Amino acid sequence: MITKSDKNKARLKRHLRVRKKIEGTTARPRLNIFRSEKHMYAQIIDDVQGITLAAASTQEKELSEGNGGNVEAARKVGALIATRAKEKGIDKVVFDRSGYLYHGRVQALADAAREAGLEF
Repeated sequence: MITKSDKNKARLKRHLRVRKKIEGTTARPRLNIFRSEKHMYAQIIDDVQGITLAAASTQEKELSEGNGGNVEAARKVGALIATRAKEKGIDKVVFDRSGYLYHGRVQALADAAREAGLEF
């Protein structure tokens, strides 16, 4: 029987494998996501300086109405992170899906960010 813990260990292995190749620079920072059962989180990170440039999640007041763990909430987070990145002058990022499959909420967040003007 495969437990939730086993699935997360496999995801973390995939995440580390991808992170060996992906690095967020000052010119092109990394758009990192985290998906929990109830919420969705996104950060734009400059790995060279080691700082978070922008962040958005379903726990924020403007997005907290309703269920934060569905595709519609992920779309809202994607649009919000893109607008916050545009305000800081960021228009190109590297997408880090954190070992999750590019499907469902992950894909919805990425598509919404692209539609709002982020390029990746």
